[in-house]
Amino acid sequence: MWSIVHVLSSFGVGGQERVALDLAIGQRARGHKVSVLSLAPPPDGAMADEFREHGIAVERVPKKADGLDATLVPRLVRALRRLDAEVVHTHNPLPLIYAAPAARLAGAAAIHTKHGVNPGGRGQRMLRRAAAQLTHAFVAVSDTTEKQAREQRDAPENRIHTIANGIRLERYHPDPDARAEARLELGLGDAWVVGSVGRLDAFKNQALLVRAMAPLLSSHVRLVIIGDGPSRGDVEAEIAKLPEPRWVVITGRRMDVPRLMPAFDVFALSSKTEGLPLVVPEAMAVGLPIVATAVGGLPSVIEDSKTGLLVPVDELALSGALAKLAAHRQLATTMGRAAREAALHRYSADRMVDAYLDLYAQARS
Repeated sequence: MWSIVHVLSSFGVGGQERVALDLAIGQRARGHKVSVLSLAPPPDGAMADEFREHGIAVERVPKKADGLDATLVPRLVRALRRLDAEVVHTHNPLPLIYAAPAARLAGAAAIHTKHGVNPGGRGQRMLRRAAAQLTHAFVAVSDTTEKQAREQRDAPENRIHTIANGIRLERYHPDPDARAEARLELGLGDAWVVGSVGRLDAFKNQALLVRAMAPLLSSHVRLVIIGDGPSRGDVEAEIAKLPEPRWVVITGRRMDVPRLMPAFDVFALSSKTEGLPLVVPEAMAVGLPIVATAVGGLPSVIEDSKTGLLVPVDELALSGALAKLAAHRQLATTMGRAAREAALHRYSADRMVDAYLDLYAQARS
């Protein structure tokens, strides 16, 4: 059994944090000692409480400055030694830059997961490449993300692997009771509902989704957006332009997404770029057909015309796909059933946990 430390930029609510949580839960269940460490200053984000609730030790070694922090690596080394770290698993660029060298100095195996494109400036890319030289394994969450990693020379070729994200499928499933309760809470009645969940930012591009839904919205067709972030003002501005803004519900950040998601009839994602967002297999496991832009790892998750519809990053194309499912409800139901079968087969957290533990074993050998 190993002492495993996951290193995150923060305890905010996001895809990488949820992957780390599901990994930590699965690793602890297999008898490993698991801790999670944030590089953000206090106060902790909402995910810190979720880690604690599952018995995962929560630590913090905050980065001190906006630029480079020369003190962070030695402070991380001390923290990792105190935790008896044998495996240090970093998630996304900032933890890679600081915690990969700290892991090596502490005598631990260094594993990194790349969750998205992570463009960054030239200076940060150089730092990431230098830190990646110190990793024992560099993991991409989809075939597309792996291709990007190789094209961007993010890491040595022989250390790049692909492990698709997994989810705790027992949390996501069709639930008529939860559906009725959530619809009552959100004021949806018996409307046909397009839903989306995610951080509100320029990359997730929810303003495009609002515009695409505009010609479809009515008392019988509604849009629900769950999430918060820097682009919330832009999304709300698009909602305000609608003839009837009340047909769109924007909830802000919610920690009960598994309870709310069964209220949807279709899940939509309008991103400009993606890795492999956990929310898509989660929605599939609920039995929802997916309408999404064909970016990043999404074409490897969604089988076009079988488990959902893939479109370019284009308002008319997205609107047309949503209109198709709104007009053909049985097609949407059939796609949703196929989506759930695919999620159950391909995206279990147990598969993901086992794959990472195998990689840890190789790194420790």
